[in-house]
Amino acid sequence: MISGTLLKIISIIFLMAVGVVLILGIGTLFKGGETSKKYSNKLMQLRVLLQFIAIIALVVFAYFFKN
Repeated sequence: MISGTLLKIISIIFLMAVGVVLILGIGTLFKGGETSKKYSNKLMQLRVLLQFIAIIALVVFAYFFKN
């Protein structure tokens, strides 16, 4: 079975990925112009997907390691 430390690291990686995509998305919104039109919506969709994966992973980890 996967150790608790590895699960903590995986959780942190998921949460950091969400943060990075969020910052990139906000940055493109403030940049404006053609870059904003091309990438901001896709980055926000990616952020929502990563948030979904992170939440599901955290719930699964909590379920299996609730002792």
